[in-house]
Formats: sequence, C-alpha cells, structure tokens
Amino acid sequence: MSTPVTKLDKPPEAWRGQVSEERYQVLFKEATEPPHTSSLNREKRRGTFVCAACHLPLFSSDTRFESGTGWPSFFRPLPGSIDSKRDFRLILPRIEYHCARCGGHQGHVFGDGPAPTGKRYCNNGLALEFVPEGEPLPPLRD
Repeated sequence: MSTPVTKLDKPPEAWRGQVSEERYQVLFKEATEPPHTSSLNREKRRGTFVCAACHLPLFSSDTRFESGTGWPSFFRPLPGSIDSKRDFRLILPRIEYHCARCGGHQGHVFGDGPAPTGKRYCNNGLALEFVPEGEPLPPLRD
C-alpha cells in the first residue's frame, strides 16, 4: 500500500520561473510536445522518472517500453503518483493523467500497452526528468 501524496496548494502561475516556459506550457497549460523530440525517448539506463515541476517520482525505468509513438511510454506509474481525469479536447474522451502532487499535466493513458497492465502511459518528455539509478533523487520542490 502506498503512502498518500500531499497535494501542493500552489496555483499553476507560481511555477513560472521554476520551470522553463516550454515545460510550463506542457505541465500547466496541457500542451503536447511534438513526437520524437524528447531526449528521454533514447534513455535506456535504469533509474526513475520524476515530475519536472515538483520532482515527485512518477515512473520506474522497469516499466518503460518502446511504443513507437514518439513519446516516452510506461505500462505502470509508481503507486499513488498520478491522478487522472476525462479529457474531451479531441471530442472523443481520453484519460489525461497528471502528477498527484503538483497537478502538472503528464500525458494520456491508452489501453494498448503491454502485459501485465495492457496500459500505455504516453508521457510528454518535457514533463519528466530522469534520475539514473545510484544517483540521489532531487528534493521535492514546493
């Protein structure tokens, strides 16, 4: 059982200056980066993917897979690390997920992933930072 994440009481505008403008647009305006542009698509080391805004650990490299979509993809988030909501921006409903701590938009989840979950968490690379195994995780940001 995971420990509940304490949500930050911080408006999106307060993240300006703590993240780049490009990251701000993805995380807090729900923009999507172009496919095949993230350096994380080539990341093959073991480690942890953390939210680029608040540094909450979101995914283990053990759950990453090559989806062929052009965005970093995972089949399972770390327990308690994400929240989701229904998104109707493209008319057909999708499930949007975001960091459970800061609310930063990460991507969308689809039902075409590999076993054991059958899910594909399709993540914006700009919404993540990678911490290689053996290196300390960054302190959580408020």
